[in-house]
Amino acid sequence: MLIKRKSIEADANLKSWPGKKKPVAADSSAPQPARKPKFAPVTLSEQFGIRYLHFGTEWVQGAMRISKPDWIELEYAQQMMAWMLFIDEPAHVVQLGLGTGALTKFAYKRFPQAQVTAVDLNPAVIQICQSMFKLPPNDDRLHVMEMDALEYVNDPLHHGHVDALQVDLYDATARGPVLDTPEFYKACAACLKPGGIMTVNLFGDHPTYAKNLSAMRYAFDTIITLPEVHDGNVIALAFNAPPAIDMPALYERAAHIASATKMPAKSWVNGIKAWQSQQ
Repeated sequence: MLIKRKSIEADANLKSWPGKKKPVAADSSAPQPARKPKFAPVTLSEQFGIRYLHFGTEWVQGAMRISKPDWIELEYAQQMMAWMLFIDEPAHVVQLGLGTGALTKFAYKRFPQAQVTAVDLNPAVIQICQSMFKLPPNDDRLHVMEMDALEYVNDPLHHGHVDALQVDLYDATARGPVLDTPEFYKACAACLKPGGIMTVNLFGDHPTYAKNLSAMRYAFDTIITLPEVHDGNVIALAFNAPPAIDMPALYERAAHIASATKMPAKSWVNGIKAWQSQQ
């Protein structure tokens, strides 16, 4: 099974309502028909006790081990939690692109004091997460929102309120992030509190990789990239200010994370160490 990344559709996939009439050329001032996103079909598969989410292709958009619904199954998704090396007790965690809800469920369970927000444009993804991937219903801490991620980060009401922003935004064909401009990443940076961190799922062997890194460097002070996993996925950590890279402290923190969560946090620090050696 081919595993590359998970994704959501965004306004890059906007198409006209089916069957809409073309505007009459002689009346260019006439109101235009409404437009809405056109989504690929949401499909499922299961293999060896793992349930996978697809958008009508072989591309895996997320996964859940059926016997451990709150566990983060895919390695790249585990790396999206690498901000935990720097932030002990987040007050607000936001996920742009719900997928199977793995990151959202993990943060909701792991940080009982935190507000957890997930943003996805596709209502079918939200519904399938609730029915097939054990996503809890919204409550006073959990807020799953059906909206465009670009709209979310551009809203001034969301600026300066996020400790950890996790960004995983792809179309169904996984050709690259659907939101990848300097302006988008600048809005993401604005959402973070002082000391907040953004993690982003990139595709290391795709032409959009360099474009995304360049756009992030425009918006953030420091970008750390972890080693590639799943034959393509590269997780980037973005900081508004230079982070304190204290290797002994990071390894100590990683040991605590591994003990508490069983995730391979030491490998995250190894990746940061490798990145640092190349600077």
